[in-house]
Amino acid sequence: MPTLLQTAPMSELESSRSPLVFAYYVTGHGFGHATRVVEVVRHLISSGHRVHVVSAAPEFVFTTEIHSPNLFIRNVLLDSGSVQSDALTVDRRASLEKYCEIAVEPRDSILATEVEWLKSIKANLVVSDVVPIACRAAANAGIRSVCVTNFSWDFIYAEYVMAAGHHHQSIVWQIAEDYSHCEFLIRLPGHCPMPAFHDVIDIPLVVRPLHKSREEVRRELGVPDNVKLLIFNFGGQPTGWKLKEEYLPAGWICLVCGASAKQELPPNFIGLPKDVYTPDVIAASDCMLGKIGYGTVSEALACKLPFIFVRRDYFNEEPFLRKMLEYYQGGVEMIRRDLLAGCWAPYLERAVTLKPCYDGGIDGGEVAAKILQDTAMGKKRSKLNISGARRLQDAIILGFQLQRAPGRDLSVPEWYQVTGDETGTPLIDQTQKSSKFVEGFEILHGDHHGLIDTVSFLDSLATLAKIGGHHQEREHLAAAALFNWEEDIVVARAPGRLDVMGGIADYSGSLVLLMPTREACHAAVQRNHPSKQKLWKHAEARHHSRDTPILEIVSFGSELSNRGPTFDMDLSDFMEEDGKPISYEKAYHYFSKDPSQKWAAYVAGTILVLMREMNVRFEDSISILVSSTVPEGKGVSSSASVEVATMSAIAAAHGLEISPRDVALLCQKVENYVVGAPCGVMDQMASACGEANKLLAMICQPAEILGLVEIPSHVRFWGIDSGIRHSVGGSDYGSVRIGAFIGKTMIRSFASSETNSGEAEEESWELVEYDASLDYLCNLSPHRFQALYASKLPQSITGEEFMETYGDHGDSVTTIDRKGTYHIMAPTKHPIYENFRVQAFKALLTATPSEEQVIGLGELMYQCHNSYSACGLGSDGTDRLVRLVQKMEKLKHSKTENGTLYGAKITGGGSGGTVCVIGRSSLRSSEQILEIQRKYKEATGFMPYVFEGSSPGAGKFGYLKIRKNSAPPST
Repeated sequence: MPTLLQTAPMSELESSRSPLVFAYYVTGHGFGHATRVVEVVRHLISSGHRVHVVSAAPEFVFTTEIHSPNLFIRNVLLDSGSVQSDALTVDRRASLEKYCEIAVEPRDSILATEVEWLKSIKANLVVSDVVPIACRAAANAGIRSVCVTNFSWDFIYAEYVMAAGHHHQSIVWQIAEDYSHCEFLIRLPGHCPMPAFHDVIDIPLVVRPLHKSREEVRRELGVPDNVKLLIFNFGGQPTGWKLKEEYLPAGWICLVCGASAKQELPPNFIGLPKDVYTPDVIAASDCMLGKIGYGTVSEALACKLPFIFVRRDYFNEEPFLRKMLEYYQGGVEMIRRDLLAGCWAPYLERAVTLKPCYDGGIDGGEVAAKILQDTAMGKKRSKLNISGARRLQDAIILGFQLQRAPGRDLSVPEWYQVTGDETGTPLIDQTQKSSKFVEGFEILHGDHHGLIDTVSFLDSLATLAKIGGHHQEREHLAAAALFNWEEDIVVARAPGRLDVMGGIADYSGSLVLLMPTREACHAAVQRNHPSKQKLWKHAEARHHSRDTPILEIVSFGSELSNRGPTFDMDLSDFMEEDGKPISYEKAYHYFSKDPSQKWAAYVAGTILVLMREMNVRFEDSISILVSSTVPEGKGVSSSASVEVATMSAIAAAHGLEISPRDVALLCQKVENYVVGAPCGVMDQMASACGEANKLLAMICQPAEILGLVEIPSHVRFWGIDSGIRHSVGGSDYGSVRIGAFIGKTMIRSFASSETNSGEAEEESWELVEYDASLDYLCNLSPHRFQALYASKLPQSITGEEFMETYGDHGDSVTTIDRKGTYHIMAPTKHPIYENFRVQAFKALLTATPSEEQVIGLGELMYQCHNSYSACGLGSDGTDRLVRLVQKMEKLKHSKTENGTLYGAKITGGGSGGTVCVIGRSSLRSSEQILEIQRKYKEATGFMPYVFEGSSPGAGKFGYLKIRKNSAPPST
């Protein structure tokens, strides 16, 4: 329990001869920051100092706990935090727009006002939790500043930019620049990565003290000792959440924080006053149900209270606090639909069996106050030898914070570490011969081909079959209970892909060249009669009938992307009352209801597509385990590998014979219509149809495979991860795609006007007529585009202007925003010229080996990269990597060095992700790739993951059917 602290002066804090003056800025995001600031401020004031709190939080938050003439409240809002549409959902676009309104547009006047005010109160130290502009204002006023926090807004907003658009990126850079003026960071437990701060002091939890005992609180509430108390704490009761008596098992009472006076509550629910002192109520409870935030987690840990949590959407602070909560065995995750449907009992039963074991300090408020006092009195800290402003823009690399490569230790929040195996290892273990046995399983069909990752996956299945319920990780516990281990299991494998040439031109019908990566996704599938299906406890409570088929999915690596590790549904949810499959639109909305489980659309969506496109009916329950080493957000088709592996395994388990090409086309429908991401088909084709160490050549009209191109023995391709999170569903990719389809529609219209008016010359009549019915942009040659249409296309156009003149843009997977503005020239020009570049690249690749050959290949890649940038799909990180390759290339002209790298380009959907590099297949090239890694880390603090090597596509791999082996194979 937290120690009961009085407001008497701290023995550890010796007051200075005259009171010090602190200006303490508090972010406008919720009450959690304000309540922990109260604890630090209380200790400062108890030592005789004066504290001016700058906050938009209600004054009572501070004055209820601190009664002193040395506390001054200034009600000002200087940042907006995250805008929430409800208690669990962050509106990313609205959050950035609100921040612009509050902190960016009036920035100059804010700085002037704050500098004048800081000088007027004669502040000795500025403290920020964690208002960015406060640090800059302090610097302008010539006053030292310190931040106290567990996260920073550059980290939080970095992910929002993907949804809100590239034009908001400057917000992240500006926030980082503001934080760089802070002298050092006082960092709280459960912290996020915060690379803008170059000097850090770690302190214990900041926890508010208790005022009343458990017995006193229960007596005042009229709750007997033999009744279980649940505190319902979502930071205010959201509109539309109706609580019902049957949500609680017998013998439980729920205390509702933030309930309005008008809200009608069932008899076993008690509304708490708005100004209730929450720490006392938490300590008197047996369990808490709520959303994760610093305040709730720290007080639950301090009180050793089990915490049932529901994930928030798009709040990047959460994974790190959740990891801390689970590390100390204090957390149980509740699926959002079970919260809303009132399926609480299995979670409460699980929670009361936990024994939270946090044993760390809870005096962070006192420790922070001592550090702040010392700093205000002039104590200096030795600074790290880092140039802050020079490296900031690359230090806060957009969105890579949650995307750590497989194998990194997630329990360590520090992200500056080299992943094991950065340089690559042989994909195939030459000592591992193909076998019909692996430890724990007999292979009834197929062959693991000696692939190390496949053998490792089979080993992990064998371990799951042994551990039962004895495992710490939730996803492993769920997976161990997923399968009937005595029955057959089908395993499929699908790699990611490295986009060598073609990229976003795929949706315009371009030729593309793709290499399967050695990193791959494995999917294990088992079908069972519904009466024999093993169900998790929370699923069993929800699915009352055991006669209908159930789908259960476990996704390994869920913590890497802040998603729920499990998903379950009745397969009947995919059926209308008339017995037909539901529409793709309904499925999209079904999976969008809870973004923490939207990942399941990539997996479960394969079932609906098979139902709709191939008239397959699933009468058995299905269990699916997905495990991928294809890093997400890197632009190497992690989503396609999941879809193709899952579709292949489900097809094999149900005896469906589907060609690899058709698997790819079906999986594209999953991504376009169920997931809602407007991708082309090249990713799925490479994953399904590719072969190791060859480039898949394909014309995307829609998916005509030309064949496989051997990679010459003197040439090698690498992928280098920029650390910037790429999303094919991001607004920039979608806007560029829309711009290309608008451009095609305009060109067709221009050509139609010529044919209808009779202006076209007789010898070019057929060509113009062809252009008038142009099906793919890439079927228009560069010279015709430049001669006839380039001058007629506008640089940009609003959605409203286009739709009034032309109507539809002819793309079924994107929607034009009438209020949006779309660039037209660059997105239209790119695929036309890219198709030509890819054709030239393919021809050069098969030419006689020479220095001119590889120089030409490299030049084509550089041109592609520049064209991406012209479309607005570049990024600082990928540009830096390309420049580093160019610098290495220039070594070829040096008499003392030998450069062996020739070109590089951004890949996939752009806006971050991975850069593809071409070079000679030599030791020197590998050394130069390592040198680029090192230089990139020096500049950004991020060690990029290197993709090297290749592996077979899903079609070439086939599938495995395995059965648990009761005895080890004889030797």
